[in-house]
Amino acid sequence: MAFIARSFLIPCLFVGAVSAQQCDINFNYGVIIDPAHLRIVNHGQTYVQINGSHQLFVNGREIQLNDEQKIQLGEYTSGIRAQVPAIVSIAIEGVELGLKAVNKVISGLTGENSASHQQFQEKFDEMKWRLHARFNHSSESYYIAPQDFDDFDEIFAGEFEKEIESIVSDSVGTILIAVGEAMTHREEQSTEQRVETFDQRIETMGNDIKLDISNQANALEEKAAKICASLATLDDIENKLQVEIPALAEFNLIETN
Repeated sequence: MAFIARSFLIPCLFVGAVSAQQCDINFNYGVIIDPAHLRIVNHGQTYVQINGSHQLFVNGREIQLNDEQKIQLGEYTSGIRAQVPAIVSIAIEGVELGLKAVNKVISGLTGENSASHQQFQEKFDEMKWRLHARFNHSSESYYIAPQDFDDFDEIFAGEFEKEIESIVSDSVGTILIAVGEAMTHREEQSTEQRVETFDQRIETMGNDIKLDISNQANALEEKAAKICASLATLDDIENKLQVEIPALAEFNLIETN
């Protein structure tokens, strides 16, 4: 039964995360955003910095721009400032939706507000806090590392997936004890009937979870598609900047495959 419980719980980890939404776009550098600055970081060093919308620094040297270049740079800056928070948001939403699914499984197996469920809730709340703290330092400050956007599920989830699996695996024994106690209380049923009832409960719970989060998962897929299209548009603007501003000739944050 331990294997069954683990096999059921762990696939639920990211059942609500964004489905494989193909987006053949990469970020070749890290991006740091705060209210006053946009910084593009390469191997820990600031490569490009944009103050406000129009003041450009490349490798620490200010680049003088004409009016047309300032307009193009402003458009590019606005786009990056819009898309990086959107990328962070969709990744966090995907992980949180997965955690919601696991929480529903645990509360369904052990009972809502049970000791086991509360322990899980505390660990997951701590994990969500760390997820926000790493990528969204404040309401106006964001960081994203160089990324391959082939599959939006994996942007940030991979780092936390093993930790969540470990929490679930380490606690399977506790869950089974709670489930066993609930089953033994059904004195009117035989052991075979109790197991059958448990199997039916698992199946019903899985269907309920899928139904509950499917709309949210579909909404995340739509967001992912919009982000991908916006990044492709930004890549076109970036290509123009590379031509118009010689100092940016080698600059290539957004790479479209």
